[in-house]
Amino acid sequence: MAMQIVGRERRKLRIRRKLSGTAERPRLTVFRSSKHIYAQCVDDVAGTTVAHAGTTKKGAASDGTKTDDAKKIGAAIAKLLLAKGIKAVVFDRNGYLYHGRVRALADGAREAGLKF
Repeated sequence: MAMQIVGRERRKLRIRRKLSGTAERPRLTVFRSSKHIYAQCVDDVAGTTVAHAGTTKKGAASDGTKTDDAKKIGAAIAKLLLAKGIKAVVFDRNGYLYHGRVRALADGAREAGLKF
């Protein structure tokens, strides 16, 4: 019996068919849970993670809202990538709607100087 893939997983697979990260332009992917948000940059050609950031790291979470935290994580991942000489990425929303915390993370990364 074949297992049916529904909801976010289906959207995630549909998006991933079209996106791929390279060394020059890695894939910035987002994962959000009910409490935290994580971002990582992946070079799909080499199969390596270039940089990562999340609200579970010490000192990353704040007293503000989860949306404020997402914006800070976007700026943090952009700072890490710019330090490594990466100026442009491919944004992978990972099946989530481009709204709320996902959008705040993307806006924070853009404001910090990253190009999508």
